[in-house]
Amino acid sequence: MSIETVPVQAFLQLSVSYPIVDVRSPAEYAHAHIPGAFSLPLFTDEERAVVGKTYHHRGRLAAIRTGLDFYGPKMRRLAEQAEAIVHQHSPDRHTILLHCWRGGMRSRAVAWLLDLMGYSVHLLQGGYKAFRREVLQTFTLPLPLRLLGGYTGSGKTRFLQAMQQKGLPVIDLEQLACHKGSAFGDLGMPLQPSQEMFENLLAMHIRRCLAMPNIAEKAIWMEDESQRIGDLVIPNPLWMQMRKAPLYFLELPFSHRLQQVVDEYGIYDIGLLEAAILRIRKRLGGVATQQALDALYARQMISCFTILLRYYDKLYDKSLLQRESDVPIFRLPMEISCADELLRQLMDLQVTL
Repeated sequence: MSIETVPVQAFLQLSVSYPIVDVRSPAEYAHAHIPGAFSLPLFTDEERAVVGKTYHHRGRLAAIRTGLDFYGPKMRRLAEQAEAIVHQHSPDRHTILLHCWRGGMRSRAVAWLLDLMGYSVHLLQGGYKAFRREVLQTFTLPLPLRLLGGYTGSGKTRFLQAMQQKGLPVIDLEQLACHKGSAFGDLGMPLQPSQEMFENLLAMHIRRCLAMPNIAEKAIWMEDESQRIGDLVIPNPLWMQMRKAPLYFLELPFSHRLQQVVDEYGIYDIGLLEAAILRIRKRLGGVATQQALDALYARQMISCFTILLRYYDKLYDKSLLQRESDVPIFRLPMEISCADELLRQLMDLQVTL
């Protein structure tokens, strides 16, 4: 039908309706990719290495010939796999979005095949590399941010999820990072994505929020996080905006928060909890570490997590003091983790929801 090369923003707009096919190698895709894209590698990792070496040692034409040796026998399988993707995910079953690393030979080769098969193909101008530039640019955009803060055990994530269910623009950083932020944050969570994939996911969520109606008035809600979430880092331009955003601080009773933490983490294997405590022993201090471990070994979870919760409270107090003096902090006293009560208090503060 046709092959059209489109810039990254138009490509992403089209991806709302049509499937993205990533023809890079499996390793490239596994490291990071456009969220929602399907992997349809033109070459295996080993084949890509051979073509690359041929290009460097013998030139472009020799590399093309080598690539054709790999590509030729795969043409039918590639066409069938692309057909299955389009038929399952595209409303008109005739349009497909395609990219490789730079928008070069790999994507053009597959585009030629799919055009021959009767598909309308949209190639990403500049390839995945252009998408990455767009991702990094996204974090420099001025964002109407509001942060939900509170001591450990306040249920910030649950509040954000409830706000999202009510239609508010929310970005759950911990969900995207597959980590809850503390030394215990990896418990019960899948493996964290690569830093690059985390950035891709985060940028796409920001784009979706910015596309919502009246976003400037409603603002985008995030949890007040440290810049590091497990092994991942919030991109610095976004982090700097977060540090200047208004903070709405949940104040729940210590006893309530303690029970929340015990219920959430006390179910895990003693060995996993021990390892988490030992990860913070330098900051926790030798005496407190041993007291927490002794309580853990005795299965006295309330005593163990009381020590840990007081440590994290002090850590959060320190981070609050490090904020710039002109950053507004609104304290929201609450007796229980109730989303309706939070929304009522925000409305009393004349926060647009």
